[in-house]
Order: sequence, then C-alpha cells, then structure tokens
Amino acid sequence: MTVGHTRRWLGLGALALSMLALGFDMTILNVALTTLSEELHAGTSALQWIVDSYLLVFGALLLPAGLLGDRFGRKWLLVAGLAVFGAASLGGAFADGSGGVIAARAFMGLGAAIVLPLSMSMLPAIFPPEERTRAVAVWSSATALGLPLGPLLGGWLLENFRWGSVFLVNVPLVLVGGVAVALLLPETRDPSAPKVDWAGSLLSAAGVVALVYGVIEAPVRGWGDAVVLGSFALAAALLAGFVLWERRAAEPMIDMALFRDPRFTWAMVAAVTANLMMAGALFVLPQYLEAVQGNDVFGTGLRLTPMLLGLLAGGIVTDRVAHRAGHKPILVTGLLVLAAGFGWGALTGPGDGYSATVPWLLVLGLGCGLTLVPAMDAVLAALPAARAGRGSGLVQTLRQTAGTLGVAGLGSLLSALYRDRVPTGGLPPEAAGAARDSIGGAVAVAGRLGDAGLLASARGAYVDGMDAVFAACAAAAVAAALLLWRFQPGRVRRDAVPAADARESGHEHVVP
Repeated sequence: MTVGHTRRWLGLGALALSMLALGFDMTILNVALTTLSEELHAGTSALQWIVDSYLLVFGALLLPAGLLGDRFGRKWLLVAGLAVFGAASLGGAFADGSGGVIAARAFMGLGAAIVLPLSMSMLPAIFPPEERTRAVAVWSSATALGLPLGPLLGGWLLENFRWGSVFLVNVPLVLVGGVAVALLLPETRDPSAPKVDWAGSLLSAAGVVALVYGVIEAPVRGWGDAVVLGSFALAAALLAGFVLWERRAAEPMIDMALFRDPRFTWAMVAAVTANLMMAGALFVLPQYLEAVQGNDVFGTGLRLTPMLLGLLAGGIVTDRVAHRAGHKPILVTGLLVLAAGFGWGALTGPGDGYSATVPWLLVLGLGCGLTLVPAMDAVLAALPAARAGRGSGLVQTLRQTAGTLGVAGLGSLLSALYRDRVPTGGLPPEAAGAARDSIGGAVAVAGRLGDAGLLASARGAYVDGMDAVFAACAAAAVAAALLLWRFQPGRVRRDAVPAADARESGHEHVVP
C-alpha cells in the first residue's frame, strides 16, 4: 500500500512528537536531581537509580522490542509503547518516594525501548528512497531538539510547580503522538524477521543489571564487599553466557559478523565512548551548577544550554564536511575536542564562576556533536540492508548501555571522592549522614544549621570529585581518538562495498 504524500509527512510529525518526548526525558530530569534529593530525601545511590532504572530497562529491551515489532507489526506495538511511557510518566508525577519514582522510571524505559526502534523502523516502509534521508533527519532532529529544551523546561517547571511536573509534561505529548500514529500510519512488518531470542534477552538484561548494581553499590559498600564482588562475578558469567548463546543460536539477536567489519566496529567505539562520557557528565553537571554555583533550577537549565548548543553546532559542521572529508578525520577531531573540553573542565576550582564554565561547556558540546553524529552515520553506512533492523537495535542497545554505565561508573567515582572528603565531624548523626550522602543533602544541612564552613567544604569536595571524573573522561577520549586514528578504515567508495553486502536486501510488508 502506498502512503499518500500528506499522510506520510503528517505521520512523520506524529513520530517526531513522540521522539520529542523521549528527547525531553533524556535531559529534563538532570536539572531536578538536587530537588529530588531534598524533596524525597534521596541519596546519591537513589539518584543514580532514578536515572539508571530508565536507561537499564531501555537498553536491555531494545533488541527484543525491535524484533517483536518486525514480526507482529510495528504500528500498534508503537502505540502500546507510547501508552506505557505516558502511564508511567503519570505514575512518576504522583509518586510519594524515591522507590516509586525509580519504578515509574523503569516502566518509562520499557515504553521508550518500544518507541525508539519501532518509530525508526517505520520510516523506510512509508517513505520512498528519495524522501527517506530528509525523513530520518526530521526524526533525529526531534530528539536533538528535546535535549536543549529539556533543561530549560525542567527548570521553569520546577520554579513554578511541584517536582512531579517534570514527568507530567510527557503525558500530552505522547497522547497526541499516539492518537496521530494510530490514525495516520499504516501497519508494517517484516515477514522474514527472526524469532525473538528470549533466552538471549534474559541473559543480556540480567548481566547488565548485575554489572550496574555492582558499580553503583561499590562506593557505598566498598569495592571489596562480598555483594559487590558477587555482582561483578554474576555479571561476567551472565554476559559470557550471552555471548556463547548468541554464537550457537540458530537465529541470534546479535549478528556477530558485524563486529568483523572495522567500519562498523570503530564507529561504534566512538559512539559508545561519547555516549558513556556525556551521560556521566549530564549527571554531574546540574548538581555542580545548582548546589556548588548556587543557581536555581531554571538557571541551572539555562546554564546547560551552551553545551547543548555546541552539540547542535557539531552536528551542523558534520553535515557540511562529512561528504568531502569522510567520517574518520571528523571522528578523531571530535574525540580530541571532547578530550580538550573535559580536560579544561577538570581544572575547575570551587570558587570559579559561571563565566569560567561557559567556554568548556561549549567545547564539550562541540566535541560531542563532532563525535556522535558522524559515528551514527558511519555505523548506518556500514550496515548491510538485510541486517539494518537488527543492526540498528544493536547500535541503540550498546549506546544506551554505555549511557547507563557512564552514569553508574562516573557517578560512583564522584560519590566515592565526595564521601571521603566532605567533613562531617561534630554534626548530629542524621545530619552527618545526609551531608555525606549527597551535595544536595549537605547544602540542606548547612542551610538548616547556618554552617558556612560545611557548605564551603562540601562544595570543595564535590568539585574535587567532578574534576576527577572529567580527567578520566579526557583520558578515555584521547585513547579512543588514538585507536580510531590507527585502526578505523578511511573513506570507502560506494563501488568498493563487498558484493555480498550489496546483494543483501530486506523486504517490508505494509498491511492495508
């Protein structure tokens, strides 16, 4: 069935609106972390789980959700995903504790895991080749637009309404988007899609859960604690089992042959590195701008925009240059710019004002844009047509898992250094525990007690931890740049693509 011109572009608008809600959700919560720590009495570990519960479920379920849509139909599963996301957002808005918010975020991750791959997989089915590039650009831009608007909207909402409003804002977006998808878009499926590998899905999801749990709990319990070591051992066993299962499965979730293509592998290294570092940075930065520099929540969101504007600028530069220079030089440059931004940020002192912060925020954003955009373009270019669906699911899974580990690992490093350096001697036990648990708790305790010394010391301890996080990110970006410079292939002419890849093709079925 051919989808009419007006109908398919209106349908794309519905998909873009849905992606805008997901884009909001990636950054809107970051400016609310300090507020949540105070209103819900949530410590650093709880804050990390509020962020990571979403990312964890999201990353674990992308592959099976994509395959379910391919086999049984994308449209109504997409509508169901939007309904789950909206209902979970409503639940999160009225939760009365950190446990309720964590549960709501997990179900939001389930809805988002359905929406992201299925919305993208519908584009080739409804757009002819000559319009597809523009459609993909619009779809991608909707998510990118949500990134800079999220902190601003979140800050404004928190200034004028209760904290639950940062979740409630998703509801009208997904409601309108879901109704429009149901009315405008056709049902599509791929009859040749493989069966969902439930055993592989369970192994991968459980392995990532065990890994992230160990990373989050390590600074609280200690790296030598039996629970932490047991979590790491269980994660290693489960993920090793997943790899072995996939190698022997008749219809694996992951096509391991993709990793034998250096074009795919090294572009993925760049994308995963950038995703991991930026997710960690977006966890650390809002608390620095609010609790250390003393901005309100709207001011915090506003002060994050230089980084996000830099990201958009990097994407524009990539669009102008990539067709002439190829992906490799842009990726290497982007990683080095990212390293420069993190290195500059690692020199931050407790007394630095916002004017000293703006330049390195811009550099960070520019480096991220110069890395993520060409990395995703290079990955998609390396995927054979017949494996594009599973390959795209794999790409999103690795990126989201990297984001989860970025928040968990870098947040744990920050927490460990902060807890070691914040002085709590002489404080009542409850106040000492709150001050040691998070910078938001320390600010609240210092305000109640009128203790300017505690406030200054806690801010200094947080900046020390943030500097260490940024230094680690800078080193990782330099290492990734050197690896890509050495191993990533240069430009490949279209006529040089292997014949076997060129012959592979997928077949979409559009249901009237």
